[in-house]
Amino acid sequence: MTRSAEGAPDPAAAGAWLELSVVADVEAVEAVSEILGRYAPAGTSVEPAFVLVDEGLGARVDPTRPAIVRAYLPAADRAAAEATVAEVTTALGHLQAFGLRPIGDVQTRPVEEADWADAWKAYFPVLRVGRRIVIRPTWRRHRRRPGDVVLALDPGMAFGTGLHPTTRLCLAALEAVADRGELAGARVLDVGCGSGILAIAAVKLGAASAFGVDTDPVAEEATLANARRNRLVRTVRAREGSLPSGMPAFEVVLANLIAGVLVPLAEALRDELRPGGILLASGIFYDRETDVVAAFEQVGLAVTSRTGEGDWVALEAIRGA
Repeated sequence: MTRSAEGAPDPAAAGAWLELSVVADVEAVEAVSEILGRYAPAGTSVEPAFVLVDEGLGARVDPTRPAIVRAYLPAADRAAAEATVAEVTTALGHLQAFGLRPIGDVQTRPVEEADWADAWKAYFPVLRVGRRIVIRPTWRRHRRRPGDVVLALDPGMAFGTGLHPTTRLCLAALEAVADRGELAGARVLDVGCGSGILAIAAVKLGAASAFGVDTDPVAEEATLANARRNRLVRTVRAREGSLPSGMPAFEVVLANLIAGVLVPLAEALRDELRPGGILLASGIFYDRETDVVAAFEQVGLAVTSRTGEGDWVALEAIRGA
């Protein structure tokens, strides 16, 4: 069912854009985002459930509560907008066949032309991940604490804001590698770099350089733009593409993907690592963990640790000699 705000004006008359929002369990967020993203020219945003900390100056995500996925459609042609909403509603209904946990009704709201481009920014707070990492959207302020590693980020249309559990798990694992001293001076490869958040975090945590690859050209642009925002243009680079990277072997490889991609890429990921190098893999739904572990071990990647948040898992693996 599709609902719009009670008493809301005609979107074609009130503004040029129609906001679609869907409340979804964390398990379903990625799938809902993919569906909305098919129709939204500016991509989607995810508003996680979060609690305020530090007297309201920061926030922590609450993974036990559902998130809100938002997207914006052109609304000048009311009939076309309504048809699109109907298609989205049907596609979301089909997700239930996969047994995902609750997905709410599509809500719609007209947004004024002057406001739409910045409307999604309201849903990205300053976010602390792990002990030291702070993700600061470029339009927000943050009072830095001693030891904070602050990432100034504007995700644009690329995936990777730190709000999704898979990104947070990878950031926390990266921080743990840095705490052991194994990131200092390392060369890092970020496979599926998205916004560049992991590559930038790696360098800020001590890596000598980070190189990102992504099949989406928007991700290359976002990574390079965020590298400039963080004054890392000489140490964080990116290009459109996939594996093999064509680069000398790396000390650390980051792969925040999904199990369906990690499994077939296991050998290619191994080949990007020098012997003894570290792979941090995230984006793994808990019921696919055994598949990913088996694929890694089959190609000589020994899984040494795992972390989890809700239904998501991240793995650390080492390439053998």
